[in-house]
Order: sequence, then structure tokens, then C-alpha cells
Amino acid sequence: MIYLDTSVALAQLLAEDRQPPASLWGETLVASRLLEYEIWTRLHSRKIADSHEEAARNLIGRIALLELAPPVLARAMDPFPHPVRTLDALHLASFEYLLTHGQSARLASYDRRMLAAAEAMRLPILAP
Repeated sequence: MIYLDTSVALAQLLAEDRQPPASLWGETLVASRLLEYEIWTRLHSRKIADSHEEAARNLIGRIALLELAPPVLARAMDPFPHPVRTLDALHLASFEYLLTHGQSARLASYDRRMLAAAEAMRLPILAP
């Protein structure tokens, strides 16, 4: 199972230079529901939501989305061993929640700050 950070989803959706390998999309993918909001916000801010709507819906539809449940939100308010931004804290708390509930997963992200925090937390990482 792969916990997909928004940076990887957007890289694929926006055809950035750095894209995950095609094999990633054959994995079981999971992310915080936050990913959905981040994708749409980015598409709207770039004024490309209409042209990317179908691709965005298809991509989001391939990912199991975790709700921001109270235990995840509570964990995001606790300190992290490395400085994190608010949305990164929510993603890391969601990923950590999966792991502490017996799921085997790796984090896929292009965000250096998030990866540094995940490494400091000794969370399993997949470098796409």
C-alpha cells in the first residue's frame, strides 16, 4: 500500500517533469481526503479545472481516501520531530494513523520538508 502525498498526484495530473513510475498506479493507493481538496484548489487557482476535470476525477477515484477523523486531527496538533506545515502535519498524521492501525504502507512524496519529517519519525518512505 502506498500513502500518496498530493505532490505526487499533482505531478502526475499536471504532467510535471518529475512523475512517478507507471508501476505506482498499479499499487493500492491511499491518502487523506485532504488530497482531494488540495488538487481542486490547485486546479482552480491555475484556472485549469475545466480542462483537467476528467483526469482529476479519474485520479482521485483510484485512491482510497481517509477522512480526517478526530484521532488524526489530534495527532496533527502534537509536535513533530521536524518542522512541518499544517497540511503536511495532517498528511503525516493520516499516514501514521494507518501504520498504527496495522496497515503496511510507504509514503510517496516529492515534498522535501514532508520527507524530512517522515524520516525523522522513522516512517517508511517510497521515493517515486
